[in-house]
Amino acid sequence: MLSKKLHEALNAQINAELWSAYLYLSMSMDAEAKGLKGVANWFYVQFREEQDHARIFMNYLLSRDAAVTLLPIEAVRTSWASPLEMFRDTLGHEQKVTAMIANLASIAAEDKDYASSNMLVWFIDEQVEEEASARDMISACEAVEGNKFGLYMLDKELAARTYTQAAPLGTAAE
Repeated sequence: MLSKKLHEALNAQINAELWSAYLYLSMSMDAEAKGLKGVANWFYVQFREEQDHARIFMNYLLSRDAAVTLLPIEAVRTSWASPLEMFRDTLGHEQKVTAMIANLASIAAEDKDYASSNMLVWFIDEQVEEEASARDMISACEAVEGNKFGLYMLDKELAARTYTQAAPLGTAAE
């Protein structure tokens, strides 16, 4: 059985993951409106990944006979000056999510809830990847800053990014 503290924190994390999805969808729509279809695609893939993250937490709560409480999703920003600004915001946001995941891991450790601790390992690893990806995108945008052809080529490259369902969801369906 989950402790009340962990149960509430996991429900808050579901809300945070859905808010993240909403943020990345907003970034995708802003990029699309500005003609940056590749940047829009990159953020749309992020949107879908964040939805996966929320679903993993929901599935976990349900598997532990704990209620999923869906909370209102706060409004998100809707416009950015450039892809570089989007990716800088992405890194800052992912660092906040990393701190939230670390807090969940701390609560699970305090509770000696080994099942929850084990489930959270995937998210800890995922956050390392998320932050590294954002840093890579910041570097790429900085490399082409002020160069329209460079931005065009980067945008074309980002158009090739594809969505892959999160591994924990692939096993849950079987």
